[in-house]
Amino acid sequence: MSVGMQTFRRIKVKDVGEVAIVTFVDKQFLERDLIRRVGEEMFSLVEEHGCTKVILDFCKVTYVDSIMLGKLITMDKKVKIAKGKLRLCNMRPDIYEVFAITRLNLLFDMRDTREDTLEGF
Repeated sequence: MSVGMQTFRRIKVKDVGEVAIVTFVDKQFLERDLIRRVGEEMFSLVEEHGCTKVILDFCKVTYVDSIMLGKLITMDKKVKIAKGKLRLCNMRPDIYEVFAITRLNLLFDMRDTREDTLEGF
């Protein structure tokens, strides 16, 4: 699996061994069309590129809405179907609170830092 050379518009992907680390280009996920494109790019990592170990790094993200949460849930399902692992990291406290309120913090493997997230992958 090597996706690093692939061109994406809404996400940046860095390969670290067998792990695809995804950072988001956009800071806020408010518009349906933007969220749809981000979802398509994330899903293609699993469906087209065969990535089964994926980290979503939220270091730049300042806002997510319910539609984006739905895309993340779908991404989790796709990775699990592929018998892989999905982890999230570098989430601001206010973004984490959205996950906690919706109880999605129980669904996702969430870590503080990218280094913590890579450990044991």
